[in-house]
Amino acid sequence: MAVLWAGALILVATSVKVVADNIGVNWGTMTSHPLHPRIVVQLLKDNGFEKVKLFDSDPWMVGYLAGTGIEVMLGIPNDQLEFLSQDYGNAKDWVKENCTSHLRKGGVNIKYVAVGNEPFLTSYKGRFLKTTFPALKNIQKALNEAGLGNKIKAVVPQNADVYESKSDKPSDGVFRRDVKAVMAQIVRFLKENGAPFVVNIYPFISLTMNSKFPSDFAFFDGGHPIQDDNIQYNNVFEANFDTLIYALKDLGTPNLTILVGEVGWPTDGHKKANKNSAKKFYDGLFKVLASKKGTPLRPGEMDVYLFGLFDEDTKSIEPGNFERHWGIFDFDGKPKFTMDISGKGGDKHLVAAKGVKYLPKQWCVLESYASNQDLIGQQTGWACARSDCTALQDGASCSNLDPDRTVSYAFNSYYQMNNQDEDACDFEGLATVVSKDPSTMSCRFNTQIKVDGATRLSFAQGAVAAISSSLTLFFLL
Repeated sequence: MAVLWAGALILVATSVKVVADNIGVNWGTMTSHPLHPRIVVQLLKDNGFEKVKLFDSDPWMVGYLAGTGIEVMLGIPNDQLEFLSQDYGNAKDWVKENCTSHLRKGGVNIKYVAVGNEPFLTSYKGRFLKTTFPALKNIQKALNEAGLGNKIKAVVPQNADVYESKSDKPSDGVFRRDVKAVMAQIVRFLKENGAPFVVNIYPFISLTMNSKFPSDFAFFDGGHPIQDDNIQYNNVFEANFDTLIYALKDLGTPNLTILVGEVGWPTDGHKKANKNSAKKFYDGLFKVLASKKGTPLRPGEMDVYLFGLFDEDTKSIEPGNFERHWGIFDFDGKPKFTMDISGKGGDKHLVAAKGVKYLPKQWCVLESYASNQDLIGQQTGWACARSDCTALQDGASCSNLDPDRTVSYAFNSYYQMNNQDEDACDFEGLATVVSKDPSTMSCRFNTQIKVDGATRLSFAQGAVAAISSSLTLFFLL
């Protein structure tokens, strides 16, 4: 009997360990109805994720990671960079409040502090160019003085647009002219402090920004290879990674450790964003990671953080409607598709979030015999500007709905985002609440999850609705 029990325990232990040590995940919170951190941390544990990257340092949220052993990258939002760069005392206070306070016995396993997030994006037009490096120096100095410098490293996650190649070949990789000087300072500082360069690589963005970009090169199928002298690149992920290495070599730091801070594929909001393509991309990525072959210039194991954990319905859609659909889980913690994270052919569903509670199964739809039909367009645009209608866009999962159901989708999105409040399903008398699910085979009409007061209050600042960018949906509809 003892032998049987021992065997059972071994099976349980090996079945839980699905995610390799070099794969982490991004936990974003730009959502109207965030899952409780207790539920999220349990989901991470159930699926074997041992690394998580955050975009802020909410102590209530971070506290639930205590005692789990999960390696954590804390985040400092870009809007705090100026404050931290102006006065070293501000950085000391930040480290004391957000790092030291968590490092008790059985506390949080903090490994990195991300100082800003993609602060040198071209769309920011140099807004954070003068504050990022001073903030980075102050945070690392504060970590060092607190006796944490050997354990916790300050880093700056950068978008891959900070470097470029005039020929599209990796060997011509250099940092952008407008950021090259500050990047030279940053990479030397990272090297001196034993910290990695964190880069976010998005093959999906490469594919959608250029109509002539070969689709199979965004995946890992080996089509349309790039020949760079005696090196052949079969996918944009590896080519992009090595372009960065050449850019680092140009600044005298060719051997700087590199972490991929974000990589993934969205599942909605664009004609090329769907579950089949996402699964295809991840399957190829996981096989590459499992092989531990690395890239031509950097052989060996690669450390990556998947982007992201959940869909986030209040993210800005200025880059594109797909921005709210990067999750490998739906908003409620249900896995979207089977994944082979092991990269060894073990295709299976991830473990869903446990203990999630939903609002009643009811939906807000267009009333069949409603008067004021001339107000439908206005009310639909109004609803979408204040909720999430990205699935209605051309090529997205709900783009083929008939006109009435399209309006119903917009009405229901607003209704659910407002917790099924009775007044949120009026729309000048055009709408009514029904108990029959109006979803179709391809288009899901959600019922929202219940969020307790503590969760809503804690995430209030992080889940600011991107209403300004959503207003474009009014004109599309």
